[in-house]
Amino acid sequence: AWAAVDVARSADGTVRRHCTANPFVCQINDGVEVLVVLEGAVDMHYRDKDRSQVIRLEPGRIFVAEDGDEHVAHPVGAARILVIEQAGSV
Repeated sequence: AWAAVDVARSADGTVRRHCTANPFVCQINDGVEVLVVLEGAVDMHYRDKDRSQVIRLEPGRIFVAEDGDEHVAHPVGAARILVIEQAGSV
């Protein structure tokens, strides 16, 4: 569902391009994750101080999930997304 192409890799992080139309699973990262929408739109669901929030990310918008933040991306149709995260994250 989340076909990924590694764009770059370092000892501590990876840059991946994801192409998908399917929601990902809810996750809590063990490091910072940066998500940039390249094409399409993504509804990002996240928890903020025990409250559920949703923001729509369109091309050029950036979402930063800090270490321990609960979040899940729901593409609105097909989307291409650049994700920068700690090496070894799924």
